[in-house]
Amino acid sequence: MSTSEALLNVEAFVFDIFGTTVDWHGNIIRTLTAAGGNPDEDWDAFAKEWRKGYFTHAQSVAESGHGATNMDVVHRQVLDTMLESPRWKNLAPSWDDAKRHEMTLAWHRWPDASRGLYALKKQKMVIALSNGNMRFLIDVAKHADLPFDAVLSVDLFGTCKPDPKVYKGALHYLELPAEKCAMVAAHLWDLQAAAKQGMKTVYVPRPTDDGDLRDQVKSKAEGGEVDLVVGSFEELAGLI
Repeated sequence: MSTSEALLNVEAFVFDIFGTTVDWHGNIIRTLTAAGGNPDEDWDAFAKEWRKGYFTHAQSVAESGHGATNMDVVHRQVLDTMLESPRWKNLAPSWDDAKRHEMTLAWHRWPDASRGLYALKKQKMVIALSNGNMRFLIDVAKHADLPFDAVLSVDLFGTCKPDPKVYKGALHYLELPAEKCAMVAAHLWDLQAAAKQGMKTVYVPRPTDDGDLRDQVKSKAEGGEVDLVVGSFEELAGLI
């Protein structure tokens, strides 16, 4: 199947946010380094443990249907737990409530995201679908100049990705059949869940996510499981 055939009839591109559109890792490390007070601290390990804690929580909510879905709340809960652990408790005395709140808001877009979204938006719908809470997503989109036509938060569905309810809910709000929607993500698990609902899938490898798996993901044309692999949002827009 050619690239044009893989995207044939797609009317809406549905984007994951954190890791795919937003560079959570780089910006958190920069923020931690600036605010942490100790240049020798392993902020890379801190950021990865924090992110892993969030994913563990989101997976639990997706499977059980219970637990907080507000990303601000969950990130703060995970952060507080980390600062009580033996590994990071040395930071706790100097991290008051205000600093902890600041840390939970440390996100930033990838450089290709805004330009690619603007280019795609000229011809297709560009939609955000994220485990983030609604207000947080609106703030991120506004301040990072991400021109989404709509922002769909798991606040609307009462669960988290990869629960099928999230993808089915997005299709319901967009009033489109699954084959006319393409999920765009830097996480293979997100695309696998979307594909089970019949959506097209576009993988965008990012250096902060999927680890060793990242370089193994291939398009169906190459014998893989996703419909398309692109290096950036701009490359995707150039294929439309």
